Amino acid sequence: MALAQNPYEPLQPLAPQDIIDALSRAHVGVVCRSLDGRILAVNDCFCDLIGRKRDELAGISLEQHSHPDEIGPLLELYRHHARNGTPFRMERRYLRPNGTQTWCLVHVSFLCASDGRPTATVAVVLDDTVRRNAEAELRESEAHYRNSIELAPQIRWTATPDGAILEVSPRWADVTGTSAEDALGHGWMRALHDDDVAPTCRDWEAALTTKQPVDVSYRLHTADGTDRWFRARAAPRLDEAGEVVRWYGTLEDVDDRMRTEEALRESEERFRLAAQAAGLGIWDFDAVQGRREWSDDFKRMLGLPIDAEPEITTALALVVAEDRHLLQELVAAVQANDSEHRFEVLLRIRRADDGEERWMQTSGWRIEAPNGRLDRVLVTIRDVTEQRNADERVRWTANHDALTKLPNRAFFHEHLETAIERARQQGTALALVIFDIDNFKEANDTIGHDGGDALLRTFAARLSAYIGETGFVARLGGYEFAAFVPIEDEALLHALVLPSLQDNPDGPEGDGPGIACEASAGAALFPRDGGTTDELLKAADIALYAGKAAQRGTLTIFRPQLREPVQRRASMLATARKVIADERVMPYYQPKVRLTDGSIAGFEALMRWRHDTLGVLGPDHLWAAFEDLNLATALGARMLDGVCRDMARWRDEGLNFGRVAVNLSPAEFRREDLFDRVMACLHRHAVSPSLLEIEVTETVFLGRGAESVSDVLERFHREGISLALDDFGTGYASLTHLQAFPVDVIKIDRSFVTNLAPDSANAAIVDAIIGLADRLGMDVIAEGIEAAEEARYLRTRGCRYGQGFLFGRAMEADAVRRLLSQPQRLRGEPS
Repeated sequence: MALAQNPYEPLQPLAPQDIIDALSRAHVGVVCRSLDGRILAVNDCFCDLIGRKRDELAGISLEQHSHPDEIGPLLELYRHHARNGTPFRMERRYLRPNGTQTWCLVHVSFLCASDGRPTATVAVVLDDTVRRNAEAELRESEAHYRNSIELAPQIRWTATPDGAILEVSPRWADVTGTSAEDALGHGWMRALHDDDVAPTCRDWEAALTTKQPVDVSYRLHTADGTDRWFRARAAPRLDEAGEVVRWYGTLEDVDDRMRTEEALRESEERFRLAAQAAGLGIWDFDAVQGRREWSDDFKRMLGLPIDAEPEITTALALVVAEDRHLLQELVAAVQANDSEHRFEVLLRIRRADDGEERWMQTSGWRIEAPNGRLDRVLVTIRDVTEQRNADERVRWTANHDALTKLPNRAFFHEHLETAIERARQQGTALALVIFDIDNFKEANDTIGHDGGDALLRTFAARLSAYIGETGFVARLGGYEFAAFVPIEDEALLHALVLPSLQDNPDGPEGDGPGIACEASAGAALFPRDGGTTDELLKAADIALYAGKAAQRGTLTIFRPQLREPVQRRASMLATARKVIADERVMPYYQPKVRLTDGSIAGFEALMRWRHDTLGVLGPDHLWAAFEDLNLATALGARMLDGVCRDMARWRDEGLNFGRVAVNLSPAEFRREDLFDRVMACLHRHAVSPSLLEIEVTETVFLGRGAESVSDVLERFHREGISLALDDFGTGYASLTHLQAFPVDVIKIDRSFVTNLAPDSANAAIVDAIIGLADRLGMDVIAEGIEAAEEARYLRTRGCRYGQGFLFGRAMEADAVRRLLSQPQRLRGEPS
């Protein structure tokens, strides 16, 4: 009534629990388990099937509710399908606490995460006991019926031509509890079930009119107060004129068979409901009657009209030619009684209506009579196209780089190992080449990440075009690519690889990002340079590193002598990590003096570290670490912490040390937390920002990160930290940077101060720098002053500050304390 009154009211979506409960009411069990066997959800029907309450399920093992003969095959089937998360079906028995067993048809599906990994199982469980028992009882009923006809008398009766009962056998009274006389005429109808009176009379009157035999079933009230089904059959005896002389009939008890058939129909209907809920099509073959049935869902899967006849030839015609033999062999095996009781096959079909290719997973059961004769074949079909497509996408994604569409590192390693093993077995050679795009970081900073991505795609296309047909090309990560090719001759390898390293306007890579895309490559040969994947990769890496250091844009083939610089660099990085871990970084301080009177104006903190045997060493022994972002940042943090600790101690001792300068590497400016780390260190040691000076080189102003560098420097400047531009005049930065960035101090590089003399080229440069700084209101410090003449010239030209060996070498913190505690004239101090 509600639907009739509101025909356009939208249906509300069902919650998962509503569906589970609805299936329970339809006598369909549902159980959801985690992969470790824990039950996550279950409905009442499943509990009824196994005869246990919900709170008992957590402690029940597989052996306690499974038939012993099925435990091994069940676990093997589960593990097989759990690897890929593919659904499966099985027929199994559940053991109940009371010793009985329940036969069930179970359909198991896997719930998977976004990466395709199974996380849980959902099982749809259908009680198959009734159907199995019903089939057995039906067979027994039929045998009983045949024996009854042969061995026991039925209720026999005769009737007049107009249908009035003339006589009925005495068994009528035994069955109905009424006398045979009460059945005469039309009195027998009083024993009929009310619902069966009208249809029985209709069939009987039709037989009287047509004079044809009648066969009708109806229920009779029996002597014990129940209703039982009986089958009435009768045929007329006709005279020579074709008129009915008398009707002769029998009445047999078919109640067991009728109720068995009804139970079977109900069981089959529940199975169809469960199959429909699980998205399954059904192919049902009755081998006894030779009758086939296809469910409507199955016909829709095949693209057939609902009224299509279920013929094997129709199904075979829709199967893709390459898979047709699978279905033909299966059908032949079933017909020959030569198949397993459980069978599965995966094949492709082309839908009849639109020709679309779909993948079908079929699972079937052979049902045999007690004598071993094939009784029935039941097949369920699932359209697994989307699942297979999703699996293929997951596999492709797992093995390929999304940006360049090339195989990724793991996939490359897998294929390289296979290629090496094949080359080893065949006694052939193999070349492994590693590519590195030259100056990619700088290009990425210049053109942005989108442009950098386009650069990577351009190079990937170039590699695929020049090498892809000959070898296997992959992106290992970042801007590193690799390929292996079956080539032994180095000249041929050069000829193949070199075109892919240079820009070619007429090349196959298409439109690039508009800037040069050149690369360097390093190669190693199997088996000459290594017999395993790791050995070849290391050798090719060494060749690439050596090539980039010597001459970019070319191919370098591995030679044993190339190992030494790589090993030296690796050793340097390992030493840097130990220095950081063992806190061996120590600041040394070189004084900065006022050139007018030689008094100390401050210090520059220089990094030193302590070696176990060589003593105190400078940063030049760790130069490779400053090319590594993480190591450079860690070393800088240790250095800053030591400087702040020393300044706090000097301050607490009342020493006037001026301002201390600390160098920050370009790598540290690439970290977003630079400002916070510096300020946190100052606050931790309670050091005023005005006591700190940060020295930077011109390289930090270049590239795409210059804007963020400017922001950080502005923040430092607002906090009172002085900013010095180190090595001024040696770089390639624009003079506009002096205005664009908050620079307080310009440091004249030592290369202009050494051998400084009037009328020299260096003197002209120094004069220009001092004049420029004066016009811009900046201080100037000259570095590397080693002679009094150099200091005198700088002082006369207006340079106020200087540092160098003339005034003092770098010293440890205690030496600074002693120097400041005992005022003295420094060397080079004007007299």
